[in-house]
Amino acid sequence: MKTLLIVYHSMTGGALQMARAAAAGAAAEGSVAVRLLHAGEAGAEDVLGADGYIFATPENLAAISGQMKDFFDRTYYAVLDRINGRPYATLVCAGSDGSNAARQIDRIATGWRLKPVAPTLILCTHAQTPDEILRPKHIGADELKRCEELGAGIAAGLALGIF
Repeated sequence: MKTLLIVYHSMTGGALQMARAAAAGAAAEGSVAVRLLHAGEAGAEDVLGADGYIFATPENLAAISGQMKDFFDRTYYAVLDRINGRPYATLVCAGSDGSNAARQIDRIATGWRLKPVAPTLILCTHAQTPDEILRPKHIGADELKRCEELGAGIAAGLALGIF
């Protein structure tokens, strides 16, 4: 059985909702094991044990979150040249843009020689004031459906051997 690893970090709940929706979509495939791990708990063995990946992060100060950066820092060299060609996708919960966080993960994935299998899904909350930025997020059903579809697509590709 193939395994899809979803690594996430979330401070206000937006990226977590996105990751859970992707996990639900992937789990509906039925023939792929789905592991949803917080970035602080995921390690190199988890990365090595997976056949594909989804990375879900908020964009904080025009970058991936510190916890996601820590995850990549802790695992990068331990798995380098051992996961080449595996598929990945990225989910970003952003206040207004998200593109820099997406670029950061793409650069890391390029170094790992991963294969992007879907465009980065960036959901903007339009939070612009300190209160809005720190407030717990609620991701709408339509946006969560897109995350679910991304998870289902990657799981189907893994199950069918396309990726």
